[in-house]
Amino acid sequence: MTAVENSRPPAGNRKAAPGRSASRRVLVASTVGSAIEWYDFYLYSTASALVLGPLFFPSQSATAGTLASFATYAAGFVARPFGGIVFGHFGDRIGRKAMLVSTLLIMGVATFLVGVLPTYEQAGVLAPVLLVVLRVVQGIGIGGEWGGAVLMSGEHAPAGRRGLFTSFPAAGFPIGLCASTAMFQLVSRLPQDQLFSWGWRLPFLASIVLVVVGVFVRLGVAESPEFSQVRDKGAQERIPLSGVLRQGPAPVVRGVLAALGLAMPVSVYTVYLLSYASSGPDAGQRTAVLDGLLVGAMVEAVVLPIAGWLSDRVGRRPVMLCGYTVCAVTGLTAPAWLTSGDPVLITATFVLSMGVGHALIYGAFSALLIEMFPVGHRYSALAVTYQLGATLASFGPLLAAALAGEQRTATPAMIVLWSCLLAAAAAVAGARPYRPATAAPGAGAAPRDASVTADAAGPPVPPPAHTPAD
Repeated sequence: MTAVENSRPPAGNRKAAPGRSASRRVLVASTVGSAIEWYDFYLYSTASALVLGPLFFPSQSATAGTLASFATYAAGFVARPFGGIVFGHFGDRIGRKAMLVSTLLIMGVATFLVGVLPTYEQAGVLAPVLLVVLRVVQGIGIGGEWGGAVLMSGEHAPAGRRGLFTSFPAAGFPIGLCASTAMFQLVSRLPQDQLFSWGWRLPFLASIVLVVVGVFVRLGVAESPEFSQVRDKGAQERIPLSGVLRQGPAPVVRGVLAALGLAMPVSVYTVYLLSYASSGPDAGQRTAVLDGLLVGAMVEAVVLPIAGWLSDRVGRRPVMLCGYTVCAVTGLTAPAWLTSGDPVLITATFVLSMGVGHALIYGAFSALLIEMFPVGHRYSALAVTYQLGATLASFGPLLAAALAGEQRTATPAMIVLWSCLLAAAAAVAGARPYRPATAAPGAGAAPRDASVTADAAGPPVPPPAHTPAD
């Protein structure tokens, strides 16, 4: 008998696996909805690097305008933990499905409204104020999206396939990034005056059509079976966030550091370095950078499910450590390569950093976090932990721009390197799956590294106790 088999709870304590067709519907709904929400969210990051500075902060110097647009970009991330707390609470109390529909609507409406905003030239100071407000609304929506999407997939996953299943909504990130980059790639080919007058609005306006499709798809899926068992027993926690705090700081801190290492490379590469690499009058340079980002996102969408599957076989942490290493090493070469003007080096930067490094981290990350917390407060724990790490990472472009000024220095490389080192240290220290005080009878000895043998079937719902065999 293998270690994986030994790590599973006894058959009598395990829930019936959801049907294959139901699991497929959940995968499609989670992935499509996630892709749409990330499209909405990362439209802004691309726009902030390319056009929003002069449109909404024109009275400042080029560097100050870039800093202001990056600060607005960070405002969306600052709102994400708040969205995580709110939607996590109701996701643990009411259900995962309702929250996923709500977050998609919030994101879609806010993104569409960005596309109809007046610029500074048209409305004065009101324009950047409204931009910040909508960015905060976006942040609240995305703060509740990620946890719900990965939970719907992870809690519907068959035994031994949680890493694979959670990698599909994770793939919504590069798909959404790819779509947003492709849209701006198209409009950036417009003459400069047309791009800055009306072309930049088109990608934001198009999001409303995608949201209608996403809501329709998500309304057709069933609630998470693990949460349904909790709700049927009336065992929901009254204040799920208090359950997270009672579990202790260690899993939260480890999760935040892991999320920091996941989000910082993308934050620096897709915002700060994209801005500096595409600055100046050379439209060809800007197009080459957008082309490279597009290729990197496409590669990541393919590699992510492979990384998730691999994490089910060899463990979450080994896969993530490889990803952190690739991102850290690539960060050392990224500033020079992205500003080289060589399309091959530019594309290689995004393929290595995102298509390989980030994909390896993200492919195992979602399942790892799910396995660290019990069902009763899992949505709250995932949302808050991930969003805190992402919020810290959102200040990467602002910090890099402030420290580097007009000069292209090694600052962004050091920021990426140190964030990956911290995340790797947290993984090595051991992001252990949640274990109750007393193991379920007959569950057998716990595996030496439960992150390697995690069973995607998930825990039995208390009572009895949550088991570590996620």
